[in-house]
Amino acid sequence: MDYDVTVIGAGIHGAGVAQAAAAAGHRVLVLEQYERPARGSSSRSSKLIHGGLRYLESGQFGLVRECLRERALLLRNAPHLVRLLPFCIPVYRHTRRRPWKIGLGLWLYRLLGGGPFRRHGADPADELLDGLRREALDALFCYADAQTDDARLTEAVLASAGELGAEVRLGARFESAQLGQEGCTLVFRGGDATSRLTTRVLVNAAGPWANRVLATITPAQRPQPVELVQGTHIRVPGRLQRVYYLEAPQDGRAVFVMPWRDAVLIGTTETPYQGDPAAVRPLEREIDYLLAVHNQYFEQRLTRDDVQDAFAGLRVLPAGDGHAFSRPRETLLVTDRRRRPRLVTLYGGKLTAYRATAETLMRKLRASLPRRRPVADTRRLPLPQRPPGR
Repeated sequence: MDYDVTVIGAGIHGAGVAQAAAAAGHRVLVLEQYERPARGSSSRSSKLIHGGLRYLESGQFGLVRECLRERALLLRNAPHLVRLLPFCIPVYRHTRRRPWKIGLGLWLYRLLGGGPFRRHGADPADELLDGLRREALDALFCYADAQTDDARLTEAVLASAGELGAEVRLGARFESAQLGQEGCTLVFRGGDATSRLTTRVLVNAAGPWANRVLATITPAQRPQPVELVQGTHIRVPGRLQRVYYLEAPQDGRAVFVMPWRDAVLIGTTETPYQGDPAAVRPLEREIDYLLAVHNQYFEQRLTRDDVQDAFAGLRVLPAGDGHAFSRPRETLLVTDRRRRPRLVTLYGGKLTAYRATAETLMRKLRASLPRRRPVADTRRLPLPQRPPGR
């Protein structure tokens, strides 16, 4: 076999799997269709490393605990990429979630590892507001979570995998694979050349392209019923000292208004998407939705002329009834067979928990891979300060 593990996709989860497999001593190859990693969803997130406070509302306690544990590891292993910021949740007379409910959620969040919080009354100090409206304000809750540059984090994880011996081929488009008894043969195109190689295990970490990748594999694989959900962010002028966690008046969803470099980032939306993942673009109604959330809570009124930039990414969620906001966010790891799998497809996943997801995936592959001597432990592995190309 040419490789032990071949990974399709150099987003955060593909990079995480490559790092975990290389740390375990395996021969690893990453194939990425674009000329740079993190060109898809992994550069179009809300840029947050957090436990997911809102997931407590739907009972996803295990996911929150895992994300908070991974947040602590990232703060230790990548302090140059991940930093704690103050977060504030204002509660007004018109908001659906009352102060007792927010307080209970933050108490549970602290219990699961999220850290302390503080409740301020209806007249908090000016420095806590950053221009928030005071009228009808019942309470203001403050706690801490973290922020990152998602693209730089992905590049750092991929660079770490490279330092551990993984090979990365950018601009390499996967075309097909044939599963055999002991592994698979795959074909990919780089530039004008078509290449063929063998690998013991193929990891499909193509994100919103995952089912399209499955359609090119033989024997035929059954795709999981998933939905693509578009999330849009807008960048507007301004300076904030903290992240504001707001309840959208239109539908009760959570929307963040946060400092981002020298401006303010507002997001996100949840809009069902069908079509080519490469063609996802912000919709006019999404931009209007985010502006309306901001204008509901802040004294400064923004218009379309204030929008400096907008970008959209895709989440992969399990298909089901009801609003995407309430869907489970756990990662799905689907194998081609129960014993000694040759193929694993990764659906969904959280930016914060990429390392834990990769660790779980490698456990699923243990019986399929030869014994190698581990060279690193990703729980304690610092990420590079300057990934290549930065």
